Amino acid sequence: MSYRLLKLNSGIVKDITEYSAGKNGPFYVDSNLVRFRNGYPNKIGGWEQDVYFDNVDTSNATLAQGKPKNAVFWRADLDGIDRIALGTHNHLYIINSGVLYDITPLRKTSTNLSNPLVVTNGSTTITVTDTSHGAKTGDFIVIEQATAVGGISAGTLNRIIGYPITVVDSNSFTIQSPTGASSGATGGGTGLDIKYLIGRDDNMNIESADTATGFGVGTWNLSTWGTARDVDSDTVALEATQWSLQLWGEDLLANNRNGQIYYWDTSAGETNRASLVSALGGASGVPTKNRTIAISFPDRHLIVGGTTLLGTSIIDPMLVRFSDQEDFTNFTPTATNTSGDQRLEVGNKIVSIIPTKDETFINTDEACYGMSFVGPPFTFSFRLLAVNCGAVALHGTISVDGSVFWIGKSNFFVYNGSVQELPCTVKYFVFDRIQQRYFDKIFVGQNKKFNEITWFYVSVDNSQGTVNPEPDSYVTYNYAENVWTIGTLNRNVWLDAQGFRNVPFAFDGDAKLYDHESGNSDNGNAMNCFIESGELEIDETGNRTFLIDKIVPDATMTSNTNLNVEFKCKKYPNGTEVTKGPFTITSSTQKVSTRAKGRQIAIKYSSTGINDDWTLGDFRINATEDSFRW
Repeated sequence: MSYRLLKLNSGIVKDITEYSAGKNGPFYVDSNLVRFRNGYPNKIGGWEQDVYFDNVDTSNATLAQGKPKNAVFWRADLDGIDRIALGTHNHLYIINSGVLYDITPLRKTSTNLSNPLVVTNGSTTITVTDTSHGAKTGDFIVIEQATAVGGISAGTLNRIIGYPITVVDSNSFTIQSPTGASSGATGGGTGLDIKYLIGRDDNMNIESADTATGFGVGTWNLSTWGTARDVDSDTVALEATQWSLQLWGEDLLANNRNGQIYYWDTSAGETNRASLVSALGGASGVPTKNRTIAISFPDRHLIVGGTTLLGTSIIDPMLVRFSDQEDFTNFTPTATNTSGDQRLEVGNKIVSIIPTKDETFINTDEACYGMSFVGPPFTFSFRLLAVNCGAVALHGTISVDGSVFWIGKSNFFVYNGSVQELPCTVKYFVFDRIQQRYFDKIFVGQNKKFNEITWFYVSVDNSQGTVNPEPDSYVTYNYAENVWTIGTLNRNVWLDAQGFRNVPFAFDGDAKLYDHESGNSDNGNAMNCFIESGELEIDETGNRTFLIDKIVPDATMTSNTNLNVEFKCKKYPNGTEVTKGPFTITSSTQKVSTRAKGRQIAIKYSSTGINDDWTLGDFRINATEDSFRW
């Protein structure tokens, strides 16, 4: 038999058998860190830790705290400086020229405390006394103006990142010093200040969604009839901390889910913390509890979803409220402004709000709505676009070139004038792997250069186990070529190239920032890249066994790249698999001698070199009939 062309269709197909995928496409069935360009597999670009933000400070003086939940990038015309706002589950930061600034809002400040610190020789535990502190375990504090105590330096006590606390009682709590005391002592000075960051009561410090509530949750007789429940008890479920971050011109608006709305003024500088919008001059009717916020375009109203009724603290998870035009501080409707509200009907809660080119797109957990600016007296019109298409994640919806894409409980969806289920060749594979408990940690990002939308999610195979794991896997949709790819990568937040940043950038679960499509390595380490075909039948009848004795490569690769090729051979679809190879191919390889035999043969291409880069073309194999079998 002469040389046979190995021409495979683009994209990954996982929802049929590998034999069917090889026979009916043929298709590829598995991949990692590989994309398709013009129909052919291509190793994706590498990533490098960004020197713009060094988050590997071993002194722990400026290390970002918490798991990243959202970020936004902008350049202020005021000073020409590029900034990143980063929200984690327990902090809000500004990154400016490689320096990390904590702008987390404050709940309160205790000033001029007198020697409130107690340490024990050899122990890292510091007991802090502050009468009626009102904090909860896990909340963060920042100590200022402290003097050394028991050998623990003032610099350690006054560190920028602060300390998480463990509550002892209503008047005291403990923190853990990075160094132990050299003697027992009481001290800290007579002018010590403690700044309490917004915390558990503001729906902060919740890394993952708490356990569900309902009849039978918690122990019998846990509390008394008619009394309020402690939000830290097992009887109350709290959603994980999430951030909605929006730019109001050069300034930042931030909302931690089920918390309040905060404002950060760029002109006030990075040492200025975000403050309550409701506390700004002239503020009126600002909602006090909110699931998410967005800014409508181009009319510029602050849109709030899942919020409190005007003048009350009662939360309606299906209520939309909007501010006066060009005034994010005024939510009180009058005859002369455009503020107002609208309750949505289909669903149990608003999940996300996304501004698009023509309207504001709203996801509930069961439906989606279009919100269009029509001007006074109604300001906005609302129309139900579709039902049975609910979203599952605040950051699982994205607007791309006039279309909106999102992930639901068991499907991907697109809205481009009408709502449709997005055909997906890896749907069952992905939704079988997603840990539904951590749906809320899904984050979607765009890589416009390659026409890609990627959802990062927590998989059932997560190596971090079952307690607070972070996203470890991804699924990518190429909307230009209509193909899907899959793989593993830990990324919590993803931002596309913009401004002077000509490559995408992303935060991992440790809040380290990486530039993507930069180089060909995993921050100096090898990338485990591969793509594998379905089980190809050399003889279309499936009757004959063939011997593949040569492979003729067709690939573009760098001179230092070693591309490995393996053959996985079978006589029957459910038969024993025999692997031949790997055979190494370089940029100068003309042909490779092989001895792979079977009725069905799957081919896997892979590379593990630090600087490997390759694009596959049309490989050929030389196959000769080995025997005849029915």
